[in-house]
Amino acid sequence: MDSRDEQPDASVATGRPLDRRAELSEFLRTRRARLKPEDVGLAAFGRHRRVPGLRREELAQLAGVSVAYYTRLEQGNGRNVSAEVLGSIARALRLTDAEHAHLTHLAKPKAHKKKPAARQQQVRGALRQLLDTMEGVPAYVVGRRSEILAWNRMAAALFGDWGELPPGERNWARLVFLRPAYRELFVDWEQKAIDIVCALRMDAGCDPDDARLSALVGELSVKSEEFRRLWATHDVKEKNHGVKHLHHPLVGDLALNFESFRLTDGSEQSLVTYHGDPGSPSADSLRLLASWGADATRAATR
Repeated sequence: MDSRDEQPDASVATGRPLDRRAELSEFLRTRRARLKPEDVGLAAFGRHRRVPGLRREELAQLAGVSVAYYTRLEQGNGRNVSAEVLGSIARALRLTDAEHAHLTHLAKPKAHKKKPAARQQQVRGALRQLLDTMEGVPAYVVGRRSEILAWNRMAAALFGDWGELPPGERNWARLVFLRPAYRELFVDWEQKAIDIVCALRMDAGCDPDDARLSALVGELSVKSEEFRRLWATHDVKEKNHGVKHLHHPLVGDLALNFESFRLTDGSEQSLVTYHGDPGSPSADSLRLLASWGADATRAATR
């Protein structure tokens, strides 16, 4: 196996832990702003509304709570809020399951031991062996902060040999936002960028004290205008399967099905695989890449 337009917020840019109260406040505000009265069956009285989306009093009415109570929550004060009230607010805001979970993490954080800052994420030996046996399937393990932890020979052929990068650069967020080659690899680069930012937002909601994540967000906020724009949306979602369209420098266009399997061992890691439809040109191209292995990208460059 080959495994080896807004200005950035000051606390993010310096890598300090994220402010959970501010995160809760902005998340609720942006979710409320995306809803229109007619979306939730309310009459839009008045020709001019001073705020985008629903007003606080309208949201409070839909959720069945007082305006004062909801206002305190949107100001970042989630102390003593119940799961039932959060559920009512989530329904009123039309939140997805991932967004509801994110809201709960922000408003009712679980007490947990801080992870040692210097501790590296480890991949189990049996999982590394599994990657090696998946000879015709590009596969890798991704952990917290979008870090690429282990991969097989086919993943190196498809995405480039990550073993040539310093360990700190083996990170999907850094690759997609800071390396031009990945803009060319992903046909829908914008969607790939959105998926990464949404995943980082969920990580931040689960552990806002993660100094490495804060440092990563700060670095990308300074270096990438696109990242700043997407981070400011406060969007969260989980995307566990779908189709990715790639333009590989050696074999050209590929349409590959991807599956992401969250490990249940508490490691906060996922196994991600790609495959082409049987008999398709993309499946044939993967077989060609398999013959090149990690040399595929270098051969295309030459």
